[in-house]
Amino acid sequence: MSHTIRDKTKLLARVRRIKGQCEAIERALEGEEECGATLQLIAGARGAMNGLMAEVLEQHVLSHVLNGATSRARTDAAGELVDVVRAYLK
Repeated sequence: MSHTIRDKTKLLARVRRIKGQCEAIERALEGEEECGATLQLIAGARGAMNGLMAEVLEQHVLSHVLNGATSRARTDAAGELVDVVRAYLK
């Protein structure tokens, strides 16, 4: 995944923000915060995770599916993409 190395700092920053959002959800649940506030935190974390997925997915498509060195590499990358999207949408 050479494309993730190039964007490693940016991706790790996103993951750390998501981690902070998950910790906020945990604190809300432990502190018995209002349902509405907790749902907002969950929605925010889900949106952040979706954004991370979109970023890595975009780079995967651009780097491996569209610019694959061989037809076989493109086929493999496309298959991986389909598997990931199916798992993510479950």
